[in-house]
Amino acid sequence: MKHIAFCLFETPLGSCGIVWSEPGNSRTPPAVTLLQLPEATRTMTESRIARSAGARKSSAPPPQIAEVIERVRKHLQGDAQDFLDITLDLDGADPFARQVYQAARRIPAGQTRTYGQLAKAVSRPAAARAVGQALGRNPIGLIIPCHRVVAAGGKPGGFSAHGGRATKARMLAIEGVTFGPPPTIKSQRDLRRAVRLLGASDRRLARCMAKPMEFNLKPNQSPYATLLEAVVHQQLSPKAATTILGRVKGMYPGSTIPEPRDLLKTPDRSLRGAGLSRAKTASLKDLAAKTLDGTVPSSEKIAALSDDEITRRLTTIFGVGRWTVEMLLIFNLGRKDVFPIDDYALRKSIADLHGMKDIPTPRQLDALGETWRPLRTVATLYLWNSIKPKGGERKNVGALE
Repeated sequence: MKHIAFCLFETPLGSCGIVWSEPGNSRTPPAVTLLQLPEATRTMTESRIARSAGARKSSAPPPQIAEVIERVRKHLQGDAQDFLDITLDLDGADPFARQVYQAARRIPAGQTRTYGQLAKAVSRPAAARAVGQALGRNPIGLIIPCHRVVAAGGKPGGFSAHGGRATKARMLAIEGVTFGPPPTIKSQRDLRRAVRLLGASDRRLARCMAKPMEFNLKPNQSPYATLLEAVVHQQLSPKAATTILGRVKGMYPGSTIPEPRDLLKTPDRSLRGAGLSRAKTASLKDLAAKTLDGTVPSSEKIAALSDDEITRRLTTIFGVGRWTVEMLLIFNLGRKDVFPIDDYALRKSIADLHGMKDIPTPRQLDALGETWRPLRTVATLYLWNSIKPKGGERKNVGALE
C-alpha cells in the first residue's frame, strides 16, 4: 500500500512543494506525484497541496526526494538540470496525457516547442488543443516542463500555475529563453559572456575559443541591401564579387545601392553586361519585387521577427537559400543561436575539434551542435576562426551552388 507525503522548500522562485508516494516495500524507490510551484504565500502553497493531494506533511523527505529538491533548487538558480531520470507517479493521468508528458520531458532546458509540434511528437498532429488541455492538468511542473511549450509563432501561451504567463516567462528566462525581440549579440561584452558560458560546458570548444577573434556586425544595412550583396557574392571569390558589385552600383549614379524599383526597370542585358549571370539577374529582380511587396521586411520590422520566420520569408526569393539567410542572421542581426549546418568550413572545423576522420554530414553536425544551444552562433564564429582556408581566398557559397 502506498503512503503519500509532502514537504515545502525554498527556491529563487518562491516556496515550492513536493509530494511523493512511498510504496509498501523498501525495494521500490519513492515516486514524485506532484511538484507545486509557488502560490502567493507559503501558506497558500501548503493549502493547495493539502486540497489536491491529501498528503501528510513530512519534515524529513527520503534521500531520493531530498536529491530531487536539491536539483530543483539548482535549476531555478540557473544551473540547468536534466530531470528525465526522476521516477514519477502518474496514476491519475489518462494514456494520452502520459504520452504528452513524456514528450514534454524530452524538451531540453533552453528550448521550446509549440503545442502543434508536441501534438506531432505523439502522432496526433490535429490535437494541439488537447495537448494544451493535458498540459494544463500537469501535476508535476518543471519536472514535466510544460513551461517549455509555447503557442504558434513563439508566443508564450497560457500557464496554469500562480502568476500565469509571468511565471512561465520567468522560468524560461532562467533557462535563457526570452519573449519579445529575439536575443542578439550587441557588444563585445555579450560575446565574452557567451564565451564564458560555452567554455564552462565544453572544454574542447574552450580551447578553440582561446584564439582571439573580432566580430563586426553590419547593423545599419537593410535586409534588401544585404541580400543584394550576398547574391552577387555567391560562388565567387571576394575580389571578383567586389568588382562586379562595383559595376552594378555604378549603373545607378547618386545611389549607394540600386533602389528596388530602379532595379526592376533595368534591362536584364544591362545587368548581364555588368558581369551577373542569368540566374543572379533573375534572383536580384525577384529580390526587388519581394522587397516592394513586403516579403522582405524593413530593418525595423525584421528585428522583431523570429529566425524561423525570417528564413521562411527570405528563402522564397529565387536564388536565396538557407545558408545566405543564416549569414544575414549572424552578421547583420547578431542572432545568438544560428547554426549553418550546410557550411563546409563549419563542418570541417567540427571534424578537427572532435578528431573525426570524416567530415560530418549536415544531420550529424546538427546533432553535435545541440549541446551549444542557445549560443550556437558564438560557437560557429570561433570554429570558423580556428581554421584557415587553403589556396588563397575562400569562395563565397550560397543558394546558387
